[in-house]
Amino acid sequence: MVQKKPIPWAESAKPHTSGEASHPVLTESVMPLHDVASRAPQLEGVPTGVPGLDELFFTVRIDGDGRPQKVPLGGIPRYSVFNLTGVSDTGKSLMAEQFAIAQARRGEVTLFVTVETPAPFLVMSLRERARAMGVDPDTIDRQIVVIDAATHESLRDDLPTLLNTLAYAIRTYGARFTVIDSVTGLFESREMMARAIVRRLFTFMKKWHQTALFISQKRSGHEELSAEAAGGYAVSHIVDGSMVLAKRTIQSAYEERTYGIPIGETIRLFRIDGCRMCGHDTVTRVMEITATGLVTIRAPLSEFLQTRAKRRLTTGYDKGNIR
Repeated sequence: MVQKKPIPWAESAKPHTSGEASHPVLTESVMPLHDVASRAPQLEGVPTGVPGLDELFFTVRIDGDGRPQKVPLGGIPRYSVFNLTGVSDTGKSLMAEQFAIAQARRGEVTLFVTVETPAPFLVMSLRERARAMGVDPDTIDRQIVVIDAATHESLRDDLPTLLNTLAYAIRTYGARFTVIDSVTGLFESREMMARAIVRRLFTFMKKWHQTALFISQKRSGHEELSAEAAGGYAVSHIVDGSMVLAKRTIQSAYEERTYGIPIGETIRLFRIDGCRMCGHDTVTRVMEITATGLVTIRAPLSEFLQTRAKRRLTTGYDKGNIR
């Protein structure tokens, strides 16, 4: 009979006598991978309604020669929870509205938790955004369900009340998408609780199979293109991925030469800061907000700067629009 060798770490892994032995063992939390696999959702993309964004997410397939190939996902992963972060006036709420309208156009129901703007004013903004996207505002009225946390203080200050209200709305309207604008407003006077609040919201979205966007506010002192927001890194560390929106006002002759944009004007930037559910573009890109208030993701910043440099060499100083 072959004698089994002792496992080196077996003794140290035993419960200590300082109280660990008295705690229960959660056997239901331990599962072989093949038992969990049957409950894993299929990886698929959800169109965002933001031009230039959907093709920045991809999955990997192995071709006939055994080589990995990128396959566009066509949007953010279904059932993902994304953080949109940036200082004020970077286009976060515009992106959230485009996302909600894009789902409504597809016949999907989206819950829109408005923490900053009272519901009637949000509706006005959504209808304007729909017109800009070429969507009849009357066709989205029953597809977007507003939860007015801006008016109802208990929704902002008592998380269980908000979660119960979200669950009621999901059951009642069959929603599969949720936007919270902004999640920062749920802990603005209690940032010590930011991580706990975001964790419970994230877990709730996973339990109810929601694809969600959390809008979070950066302070002006935060690094421009970091995923940090009010409450520290609580949001970005917990959610599935972050999208960082930034703006830079041209203030010097050096920046004017670098970007090819006159002093006093603004260049907007965008970057995907991680996505644990699929592959994604990693470069900083130029972003534009059109005259009708729609966010569009443009070329990589490096290509934009090279194009501007070539134009200056051939035609002189370039004051054209961002393309």
